Amino acid sequence: MNPVVRFISGFEVIVLLADLHAFLNRKGTMEKVRELAEYNKRCFEGLGLKNVTYVLGSDLQLSREYELLVLQLSQQITLNRATRSMDEVGRQMDHPTVSQMIYPIMQMADIAMLGVDAAVGGIDQRKIHMLAREHLINFGYKAPVCIHTPILNGLDGKKMSSSQGNYISIADTEDDIRKKCQKAFCPPEIAENPILQIFQHHVFPRLPEITIKRPEKFGGDRTFTTYPDLEASYDRGEVHPLDLKKACGESLVEIFEPVRKYIR
Repeated sequence: MNPVVRFISGFEVIVLLADLHAFLNRKGTMEKVRELAEYNKRCFEGLGLKNVTYVLGSDLQLSREYELLVLQLSQQITLNRATRSMDEVGRQMDHPTVSQMIYPIMQMADIAMLGVDAAVGGIDQRKIHMLAREHLINFGYKAPVCIHTPILNGLDGKKMSSSQGNYISIADTEDDIRKKCQKAFCPPEIAENPILQIFQHHVFPRLPEITIKRPEKFGGDRTFTTYPDLEASYDRGEVHPLDLKKACGESLVEIFEPVRKYIR
């Protein structure tokens, strides 16, 4: 495997396309999850994540060295710890399968085999990462630094799920994006507001400013250059939820336009 060729803030970046993990977590056949892995790679590249090392999970995880480490780790981790580490990650965890208990152990082995210094994942991965920090040192690997990103609510204010359709896809048409945003849950409150979460974590990191467009009788257009300013104005009732949702849809259309062109 070639070394990572792009540096981001001093890091060499590896993106693991976890097809085998998805298969173990009951997300489809191996053929389906491999197709999804390639699609995800194209989406990441379209969003600007190029010149990094992409590793297909099954290319790494079926080697003798890797499988031996998985078995060694499995001797140290109780079934209870493995189950608890999957509580926020696994599907249908009311009736977990043995495959879903292998999932966190493999994720630990991924960190070791890829030589990862800092493991990045959603906050729902934190229990798995803590297992890695606790147990990898027993086999001569260093404990990784763990960086966790927030998990955004679905458009209905509930947990985001492909089966519920409460998300926006890069593959959605411009009209679909606008319609989904217009129908989205957007309470007057700041907390757990999915539209504000999109602005905070997706829109402002990518666009220098956003404009809330509205008739003069409702205050006219208003432009924001930072998320805190937008949040504060919304909290004071200066921005109406419908106007916020419309601006969200237009912002996502702009962000995703080059991505859609790239993945065609």
